[in-house]
Amino acid sequence: MQIVWATLAILLSSIVINATAADNYPLRPIRMVILVVPGGGADITTRTVGQKLTEAWGQQVIVDNRPGGNGAVGMEIVKNANPDGYTLVLGTIGPVAVNPSLYAKLPYDPVNDFTPVARAVSALNVLVVHPSLPVKSVKEVIAHAKANPGKLNYGSSGVGAADHLAAELFNSLAGVKMQHVPYKGGAPAMIDLVGGNIQLIFATVSTALPHMKTQRIRTLAVTFAKRVQEFPDIPTVAESGVPGFAVDNWYGFQAPRGVPPAVIAKLHTEINRIMTLADVTARLAGLGIFPFTLPTPMAYGEYIRAEIRKYAQVVKEAGVRAE
Repeated sequence: MQIVWATLAILLSSIVINATAADNYPLRPIRMVILVVPGGGADITTRTVGQKLTEAWGQQVIVDNRPGGNGAVGMEIVKNANPDGYTLVLGTIGPVAVNPSLYAKLPYDPVNDFTPVARAVSALNVLVVHPSLPVKSVKEVIAHAKANPGKLNYGSSGVGAADHLAAELFNSLAGVKMQHVPYKGGAPAMIDLVGGNIQLIFATVSTALPHMKTQRIRTLAVTFAKRVQEFPDIPTVAESGVPGFAVDNWYGFQAPRGVPPAVIAKLHTEINRIMTLADVTARLAGLGIFPFTLPTPMAYGEYIRAEIRKYAQVVKEAGVRAE
């Protein structure tokens, strides 16, 4: 009986400590790690959420860009951080869902080393080409690639990132072979596209939009399964000649394993609230980034596991390899 009472006392004590931690949280600045260089959709999403958290809680959110190792550098930093809720990472498809299938060894486990916090958005990618490329449609890209095998170079924000997978899925479904040129983020890849050093990218809208407006690049298609109302005149890749093509580029927040559940719940609730704010949705939608939240941190954890299983099959079928 004494053991039972002692166990109960420990459980009650942990509940009280957990609740107190959440009530007082945050007491100091929060660090949000991003896995790519500044300027892309993940960076914009994190800074938007961070600004709103600062306004709501009165504590500064520090955005820390840590590119490298196809996301492994930043993921490992957060994995090893103190599990107190003051260090988060904005995980994306590549580092969270794809890397486990690309690498035999990773310095982190995206499921067991982290606590899911909140799925935040889906980011739209667009197929854009340099104007010097003599194509004005997806079908013409396919024809040009088949006539010039291995001579089209496409950029990406990193091995296993959504833009890389989109291009490899395109290769597979269209029966073409384009050469991959990985970068440490979408922004440097876009600089090389505008400069004519590569021919095309399946870029995030947030990265491509300034150059789309000035026509320094040519926009051919979007990667979602359906057209989006913000860009109604841009067809999907699927309807443009590659049936079955669809890529949903998502971002979500994770914390180190062991953060008190009440702190995770507080973060989850606030991030989900932020994603409903009119000014946030309007700003992000104009950049092709759309709120896509889930009801609980547990639901996000299940989503991550499902995505890992899904992209293991995509990686296998597309023949993607770590470079």
